[in-house]
Amino acid sequence: MNSEQLEGKWKQVKGQFKQKYGDLTDDDVTYTEGKFDEMLGKLQEKTGKTKEQLSDEINNW
Repeated sequence: MNSEQLEGKWKQVKGQFKQKYGDLTDDDVTYTEGKFDEMLGKLQEKTGKTKEQLSDEINNW
């Protein structure tokens, strides 16, 4: 899945991610166009998961 597909999927699942990882804030799950990888980096820090793990999790939702 490419980054554009992940971005589209992310719009669908970000609320579920906030519920699953309670310490995520709106700022953590919000990205501006072209900054999706930066947002994934923030999620990596907060969740302790790799970029691939997060991508898989987003994909499987």
